[in-house]
Amino acid sequence: MYLGENIRKLGFGLMRLPQKDGAIDVEQVKVMVDKFLAAGFTYFDTAWAYPGSEDAIRQALVERYPREKFQLATKNAAWINCKTREDAIAQFETSLKQTGAGYFDFYLLHNLGESRTKFFDDFDMWSFVQEKKKEGKIRHVGFSFHSTPEELEEILKAHPEMEFVQLQINYGDWENPAVQSRACYETARKYDKPVIIMEPVKGGMLANPPESVKKILKAAEPESSCASWAVRFAANLDGLITVLSGMSSVEQMEDNLSYMKDFKKLTPSQEETIGKAQEALAKIPIIPCTTCNYCAKVCPQNIGVSGSFTAMNYLTLYGDKTAAKHQENWLVNMHGKKPAAACVKCGACEKACPQHIAIRDELEKVAKALA
Repeated sequence: MYLGENIRKLGFGLMRLPQKDGAIDVEQVKVMVDKFLAAGFTYFDTAWAYPGSEDAIRQALVERYPREKFQLATKNAAWINCKTREDAIAQFETSLKQTGAGYFDFYLLHNLGESRTKFFDDFDMWSFVQEKKKEGKIRHVGFSFHSTPEELEEILKAHPEMEFVQLQINYGDWENPAVQSRACYETARKYDKPVIIMEPVKGGMLANPPESVKKILKAAEPESSCASWAVRFAANLDGLITVLSGMSSVEQMEDNLSYMKDFKKLTPSQEETIGKAQEALAKIPIIPCTTCNYCAKVCPQNIGVSGSFTAMNYLTLYGDKTAAKHQENWLVNMHGKKPAAACVKCGACEKACPQHIAIRDELEKVAKALA
C-alpha cells in the first residue's frame, strides 16, 4: 500500500494555532479540530519545538477522540539545546508525555540541512527512531528538510530507510533559487519517497500576494481565496501524503475545508492561471541572488549576504516587514553571520559574484529597509 493512500490531502499544521491572552486558545482549537475531523480529514502535525502545541493538541484532540480516528505527527529537533544523545532522546519522551498520544503515526527528524544534520548523525538519531518503530512507539519515520536538492540527495542515499520527506513547496518558491521547491520535490520523487508539503501558503504570504498576482487569481475565480490557489497548487502534485496548512482561526479552517473537502485535480485552465501568477511574481524586481554564497567565502566581515537578500526579497514581494525580519534573523543571525549594516564596502564580494550584483549598494538598502 502506498504510504498515505488513506490520508486525505489536507493536514492540520499546528505551528500557528490561535492565541488568546498570550497563550494558545485551546477552546478555539477544539472547534477547529471538530470541524476538521467532521469533514473527513485526520492528519495533525505538531513538533517538540512548537511552544505549547503538543500540550494544546492533547487537550483538543487526543483526550477527546479515539486514538484510531486520527494520525498525529511530531518532530525531534536534535540541534536545539542538545549536547548529548540523551538530550535528543529526551525530546521524544517529552513529546509522548505532552501529547498523551501513546505512539506517533509519523515521527520526523526536524529541519535537516546545513549544519543541523550533523546533530542527528552525531547522536545517531537514525537508529533511535528505528528502535522506537520496532517498539511500536512510531509507525512511520521521515524527516523535514530546508536546504539544497544536492544535500537532500546525500541524505536520501545515506538513509534509504526513511519512509517520507517533508518539504517546503508552494507556487511562489517553485523556482525560487533560495528554496528550490521544484528541484527538492523532484529529488524526493527520484528516490520514490512520498512527500508531505509544508508552507504551501508561504507562512501566509500567498494568502495576500502582491496586487498583480491577486488580480490574476480573482479574475479567474472571484469567489476563491488567494490561499486556496496556493493550497490547491500543492495538493495537485503527485506522490503526496498530505499538504499541511498552518491554520490560525476557525475562518481559515472553514475556507480550507470548503475547497479541499472534495478536492479534484486542477483543470488546464486553473494550471494556466497559476502559471500567470508565477509569471507576475517573477516580474517584480528583486535582487537576483542565487544563494551560491561565493560572496560569503570572500567577505572579511562574515556578512550573511544571501540571507540578507532573501529577507529583502520577502519585503519587496509581500510587503511584510515582520516576515522579512524573521528571515533575516534565521538566515543571518542564527547562522552566525553579521547583518547587512556591517558592510565596509571593500568590494571583494562583487568580484566573486557570478550574477554581477551591486552587492554593496544592495546591502546598504537592506540595512535601511530592515532597520
